[in-house]
Amino acid sequence: MSNPVVAERYALALYQVGKEQNMSDKIDEELRTIKKVLVQNPGFINLLQSPKLSLEDKRNLIAKSFPNVSVPVINTLMLLADRHRENIMVEVAESYINRLNEERGIAEATVYSVRALTADESKAVSAVFAPKVGKQTLNIENIVDPNMLGGVKVRIGNRIFDGSLRGKLDRLGRKLTS
Repeated sequence: MSNPVVAERYALALYQVGKEQNMSDKIDEELRTIKKVLVQNPGFINLLQSPKLSLEDKRNLIAKSFPNVSVPVINTLMLLADRHRENIMVEVAESYINRLNEERGIAEATVYSVRALTADESKAVSAVFAPKVGKQTLNIENIVDPNMLGGVKVRIGNRIFDGSLRGKLDRLGRKLTS
């Protein structure tokens, strides 16, 4: 079975537990943090996959690395370690987040801008672009790109809406040369 399918099954189980225990938001927040930690520290997964590390050592390492997470999340991480599926921890987190977002009509968006967006600007971007992708709202990650001349570039899934000044100049240049 491929990793995305396996990760989806673990995420679905965790999603169902979260719904039953009214912990969906808490689990979502914890998985976002865990995902961020694992992406920033790829050596952690490599360490967990080491054959020199016993199962008990793996479980202790996970427990010490994520001491404040809820029982369902820690149990899922332990189960993944027990079954030698440490390599899909990030995929499980992503799958859970995507499933919860889909239920709530939320899309993940990356907004590139010259400066950090204010809360009002983020709300405005969400109000404009969420309907374009058939969602109610956007969960925005703002990336400051000082190389942009102005405007914003919004990436939602595999769609890019380029309203940057650089993008407009590039399009104008292509139009003039054709």
